[in-house]
Amino acid sequence: MPDSLALYRMIRYIRRFEERSLDLVRAGEIVSGMHACIGQEAVSAGACATLEPDDIVLSSHRGHGHLLAKGCDPKRVLAEMAGKVTGIDKGRGGSFHPSDFTAGVYNATGTVGHGAGIAAGIAWAAKRAGEPTVVLSFFGDGAVTQGALLEGFNLAGLWQLPVVYICENNRYATTLPVDTAVSGTITGRGEAFGIPSSSVDGQDAETVYAAVSEAVDRARSGGGPSLLEMRTYRYHGHHTFELKTRLKYREQSEIDEWKARDPLDIQAARVPEADRLRVDAEIEAELDEVVRFALESPRPDPADAMDHMYADGFRPRAGVSL
Repeated sequence: MPDSLALYRMIRYIRRFEERSLDLVRAGEIVSGMHACIGQEAVSAGACATLEPDDIVLSSHRGHGHLLAKGCDPKRVLAEMAGKVTGIDKGRGGSFHPSDFTAGVYNATGTVGHGAGIAAGIAWAAKRAGEPTVVLSFFGDGAVTQGALLEGFNLAGLWQLPVVYICENNRYATTLPVDTAVSGTITGRGEAFGIPSSSVDGQDAETVYAAVSEAVDRARSGGGPSLLEMRTYRYHGHHTFELKTRLKYREQSEIDEWKARDPLDIQAARVPEADRLRVDAEIEAELDEVVRFALESPRPDPADAMDHMYADGFRPRAGVSL
């Protein structure tokens, strides 16, 4: 059974981390802007709570919640978003392409849909090595029209790989409504490759936990891949550039309808008020320190701009003759 208070804490933490990050965007401290996941926190919290420390996550451009839920250091995540050398990728990944191998987050793919093939490759390697590793691959509804995603599904289904594909269907690919872009169904794409697929209420963290837990257990026991479509919603724009452009592609009534099933409110109703207030205070104090760390960390030296861009010499594998 999921820990209701732990899930509440994670949802609240992601929500406030994102809100504090938006403040830094407005202040010019996160110059790249960001893709906020506010409204979708239950997917990250519920899905990652099912994993073991050695399991692997492949994230997307809207992935700060995935990183935090998988156990990345929040200080170093925010420092990375701010382009500081103390970030998890020394400020080179930013908000868009962070990775943290120490926490099992292998990458965040900004090129939509391509994480599915990478996930299949990692899962194939783990299976070949006899390791009990499960790979979680997150992507949005915009990815389901990409051919690379289907190639990943094909390999995962063909080789029965230990990977769980999670589509965060927030109804819009940037500004394009999913109903006008996707023929058939999202789950039907997995079913076409023999992958067990289902649609899940992505606003309820405990429902997410139950669905992902079943898929993870099946993958770990050799039962192969799964595809889970999480029906969710982002409350903010696709990217913070919308703070200036003020794009009009959805009605406020639609946003309000989804906010009526806010994942934070749903989970808050399951924990005692005293515990909730204590957790809220702890999170604010911790995030004060997270923000301080990010703001006080140094920026990269321009002289080091080309570091880590190229391999340091060519080193063939042992036993390979040239």
